[in-house]
Amino acid sequence: METFRERHLATFERKPVSPVVWQPRLEHWYHTHQRLGTLPRRYRGMSLPELYDDLGCSMRGYHLFNPCLCQEQHPELVVTREERADQVRTTWTTPVGALTQVEKRTELSHLVREFPVKSVDDLAVLEWMLRGRRWWWDEERYRQALAEMGERGAPTIYVPRFSLMRCIIEWMGLEGTIYLLADHPREMERLLAVVEETDDPIYEVVAACPVRIINHGDNVHADLLPPPLLRRWGVPRYRRRAERLHRAGKFVFPHWDGYVKTILPLARECDFDGIEAITPEPQGDVTLEEARREMGEMILIDGLPAIYFLPDYPVAALLECTRRCLELFAPHLVLGISDEISPPGDIERVRMVSELVAGGRG
Repeated sequence: METFRERHLATFERKPVSPVVWQPRLEHWYHTHQRLGTLPRRYRGMSLPELYDDLGCSMRGYHLFNPCLCQEQHPELVVTREERADQVRTTWTTPVGALTQVEKRTELSHLVREFPVKSVDDLAVLEWMLRGRRWWWDEERYRQALAEMGERGAPTIYVPRFSLMRCIIEWMGLEGTIYLLADHPREMERLLAVVEETDDPIYEVVAACPVRIINHGDNVHADLLPPPLLRRWGVPRYRRRAERLHRAGKFVFPHWDGYVKTILPLARECDFDGIEAITPEPQGDVTLEEARREMGEMILIDGLPAIYFLPDYPVAALLECTRRCLELFAPHLVLGISDEISPPGDIERVRMVSELVAGGRG
């Protein structure tokens, strides 16, 4: 039998694969329980790779390979962090002004309470920061990541979100982005053009790097990016980036999760090789059959709703969903959880899926 790494890459190369690759993302579950001291007895003392091996599944490896894509900020940029018990305040100070972000600290994560861009005047500061970056590939770190990954999966990275999604998720929030687009369209169009221009070096580095499976880590959700905004700001950029990466022999897919029913009809216009994290019903708003119809021969990466791994959902529902996923998408499938098992999830259900996939030969 081929290794997970060989089958993972072969899936994107459209070669016969049996069984399909079962590749849940377990990092958040593992690190949360490790930090809280609540790992089940069986897994105490195990490393993350050992957890994957014990459960019989593949590793996607973003956490290993993404640090290989490095950036250096402008030398005049000063970043300060003030940490309190329940809050983190980050300030970026530049020669043209400063931006400040406030995050609320919780037991499991940080939640943004104050985005760094609050007015049209802040766009000039953000542009200065974008123009001051430099990108490169760390080959030594890549070799270290390969050694840790072993044969658990093919190297995979994600690139920064495209311009408008970065505004919504990282810089302005949804409300701030919509108001700035409406009230200051000229300034926002300039910023979005600058983002694309200053992202070009990222894609030159990625095109030349040894990793072939590339994820647009956009976290697109139809309520954040409805069809008109996706068609205006997303589709042209996806097509441009896909053309560049395809010429370099790469495979390209986005991370679309949550509600996607209204935007899936646009997916074929984007030149994707697949889509990651589509969340089927009952957690999302699309059935597996609808996803298959809209995606055509694109590869589904994931497909099992995360809620099916919670203890209060019947195991039978998870296993039936797994069988349907295999029937509808294999061999154009890297089976996974849309998009991660949460800390309250029952990790032994991951093993159940491993056994089903191995037994059914996917």
